[in-house]
Amino acid sequence: MRPAGSPPLVTKDLVRRFGDEVAIDGLDIEVRRGEIHAVVGLNGAGKTTLMRLLLGMLRPDAGRAMVLGFDARHAPPQTWVEVGHLIETPFAYPELSVRSNIAASGLLHGVEGARLDEIVDRAVEEFGLGHWESKRADALSLGNRQRLGLASALVHQPSVLLLDEPANALDPAGVVFIRRMLETYVQRDAAILLSSHHLDHLARIADRITVLHRGRHVGSLDPSGVDLEGQFFDLVYESDLARGEPHR
Repeated sequence: MRPAGSPPLVTKDLVRRFGDEVAIDGLDIEVRRGEIHAVVGLNGAGKTTLMRLLLGMLRPDAGRAMVLGFDARHAPPQTWVEVGHLIETPFAYPELSVRSNIAASGLLHGVEGARLDEIVDRAVEEFGLGHWESKRADALSLGNRQRLGLASALVHQPSVLLLDEPANALDPAGVVFIRRMLETYVQRDAAILLSSHHLDHLARIADRITVLHRGRHVGSLDPSGVDLEGQFFDLVYESDLARGEPHR
């Protein structure tokens, strides 16, 4: 039985090291239902590592990463049926067609029988992949490969989303599509953790923006505020200054 009362995604005193490098340093964060919680940071800030910890792909050195009330390392299989994710580059079987890739993802997420064709049809249409549905994944452009990755990640209509740079390689129309799609998921009371380098994009869709730097939570940005880029760099600079670290 799923534990009740906690947000769908939570970290507490989370630490992860890679050798001498501290990638996540005592991080507390939570993502509630019906919101988009964005994390932003320079390259190497810990955004992708955070998502991998929440998905159970990495083991923390200390602290906890919780998904739907369970420790991500020990969550029962049914938990992951409710989760959709796209981390770094979109995964696809290169030799399979677009349609077959989406169907395979549906099967992996527990969609079976007559429903499978229906939800694959819907995903192909929603993500604008109809023209390419019979093409092999390795023949797609970067932008269409990103669309395929998103369609595969979300084909089962998850209630928890972890999306690492979901607008990567997309043209302006694709970016607008992503924004509208995420707004639809929020209306369904989904919990969304999103990373992006594009502060202007985040400001249009995020309910909260957390700034990560050197694996630490160094502050937050108001999505409705002005000069978010300037505020971001101020937080990064002040964090380095406070710790006596060289600014990068």
